[in-house]
Amino acid sequence: MPVLVMKFGGTSVATLDRIKRAAKRVGVEVAKGYDVIVIVSAMAGKTNELVGWVNETSPMFDAREYDAVVSSGENVTAGLMALTLQEMDIPARSWQGWQVPVKTTSSHSAARIEEIPSDNIMGRFAQGMKVAVVAGFQGVSPEGRITTLGRGGSDTTAVAFAAAFNAERCDIYTDVDGVYTTDPRICEKARKLDKIAFEEMLELASLGAKVLQTRSVELAMRYKVRLRVLSSFEEQSDEAGTLVCDEDEIMESNVVAGVAHSRDEAKLTLLSVADRPGIAATIFGALSDAGVNVDMIVQNISEEGRTDMTFSCPTDQVKRAEKALAEAKTGGVLNFSEVVADTDVCKVSVVGIGMRSHTGVAAKMFKVLSQEGINIKVITTSEIKISVLIDRKYMELAVQALHDAFELDKAA
Repeated sequence: MPVLVMKFGGTSVATLDRIKRAAKRVGVEVAKGYDVIVIVSAMAGKTNELVGWVNETSPMFDAREYDAVVSSGENVTAGLMALTLQEMDIPARSWQGWQVPVKTTSSHSAARIEEIPSDNIMGRFAQGMKVAVVAGFQGVSPEGRITTLGRGGSDTTAVAFAAAFNAERCDIYTDVDGVYTTDPRICEKARKLDKIAFEEMLELASLGAKVLQTRSVELAMRYKVRLRVLSSFEEQSDEAGTLVCDEDEIMESNVVAGVAHSRDEAKLTLLSVADRPGIAATIFGALSDAGVNVDMIVQNISEEGRTDMTFSCPTDQVKRAEKALAEAKTGGVLNFSEVVADTDVCKVSVVGIGMRSHTGVAAKMFKVLSQEGINIKVITTSEIKISVLIDRKYMELAVQALHDAFELDKAA
């Protein structure tokens, strides 16, 4: 039988009624002849509750025990989903990560999947089981301890299973009905895309779109897993949702596929840094060791052997970055006059594989922002993306103006 992977997020399994609704969708696919692997998240709000309990019990917690507690939310959902399917006379059983086993690294709370042997579950399919309900977000380390994959890890679990079992498709059920050209809460003209290329989705996910976890898209692109993003709250058809697929499957697309935004950005500038070989490695090595996620980087022209270095990072990492740089300066590794932080900025980006073969996208983007009186602080580009850092108060205006300028409300 062909295998289909179906993943249900926390809002899709938030109550027993919603679990029943999700189980009915699984039953439809079983009736079509699929063997189905269902990946479930914890019920909405449950993971936050469990994390809170851990923090309250042990502020300096043992990461191994943290994973043991926090992974339990998915175990509950998996058992309830299996029971619901059994009540519908569908042969099903639940699987925890260690039972499959989902083999991961030992990095607790941020583990990476290394291997998912298919023999165990495929053997049960051969014996008549129709649905394997697997707890997402979790696996087992080489030491035999439960691990978790980081927030949003159930998406990654689903794609990894689809790759390991050579599934026909991986359906991600969530609280939105697909991938939009931008956030519909900001721009009422936002349009749902029928298809989007892996590369475009990866850029949008990394730039602030919260539909899919970035790691899951990376995995899907690497193994050519066809993803479909659907709403678990709406009636479905075979054409519902958005298909995330290889570029070759998309006949025609707009030059720009979407506009992404990230509200919680900060801009830090090191003033009067000694301009010498290896200075960038020193700066960003110190930031990396401190766990700071640096994004946009700009170095100014050198004057009299000194230069300024600007970079962006999430606002909640500013203090960590300032501390790391101060320690590097105190230790004599780094020489600069001061660090200036601007925590009132945001990042707005346009993304599209069509940029590879069309000129003028950057010029158009900058002109639109200029006409709206929006000053650009930092610019970065890739082959299919242009990102700018601007004052946060202009974020919604910039998103709406760019969406209009590139006519994203219209299909290609």
